[in-house]
Amino acid sequence: MSQHAGSPEHESLSAPGLSTLLRERGAATWAAATSHPMVAEIGAGTLPHETFRFYFEQNIQYLHCYVQGIALAIAAAPDRASQATLARFLIQITDVEIPANLTFLTRLGGSPDRLPAQLPTTRGYAGHLLAAAGSGSLPVALAALLPCQWSYGEIGQRLAAGGAPPDPVYADWIAMFADDGYDDLVRASTGLLDSCAADADQRAAEAAFDAATGYELAFWEMAYTRGASDGGA
Repeated sequence: MSQHAGSPEHESLSAPGLSTLLRERGAATWAAATSHPMVAEIGAGTLPHETFRFYFEQNIQYLHCYVQGIALAIAAAPDRASQATLARFLIQITDVEIPANLTFLTRLGGSPDRLPAQLPTTRGYAGHLLAAAGSGSLPVALAALLPCQWSYGEIGQRLAAGGAPPDPVYADWIAMFADDGYDDLVRASTGLLDSCAADADQRAAEAAFDAATGYELAFWEMAYTRGASDGGA
């Protein structure tokens, strides 16, 4: 029997996944985060190095909490396939992004041994991730974790399409998120959320995703203002 455009079978096949629904409901905040002035200046290679160094000083500390959040999500994963996807996610952070962040910080004149205190946005974002990931619900954990990974993939792809900036620090940072391997990981992670959507408390997932997207925007603003948006320079 053929499936008609109005049939329930067709609708179920074409219906957007939970990841798409979550992103669409927070589209304005998502757009503000991924097109933030700091992102634009990274793409142009015009961001002051001092500002990028400030970003890495906070982001390194955030990423350590992000690792803990992914580990909690792995603990909530129901099967080996889910665990394998999340293990790839974890390795990307521990073996690629944290070492790269440490290298970028050093290239910009900073020191991993002299990191400043976490600012309120960094602490708040980390606390949100750990609370959501520790809820025991894999969909809620993923909803909190995905805005970071997913938005950086989008940023990397868009900035790379505009051509590499002349400053190698910015060109190298963009390249880290623009390659096909990163895009494949994003698809795997969003696909995992979609596959476990039937087990989701959708309101809790929406709240987790919305809060994380808001924190992404706040984190860019915090770094761009070198802490002024958090109440101190």
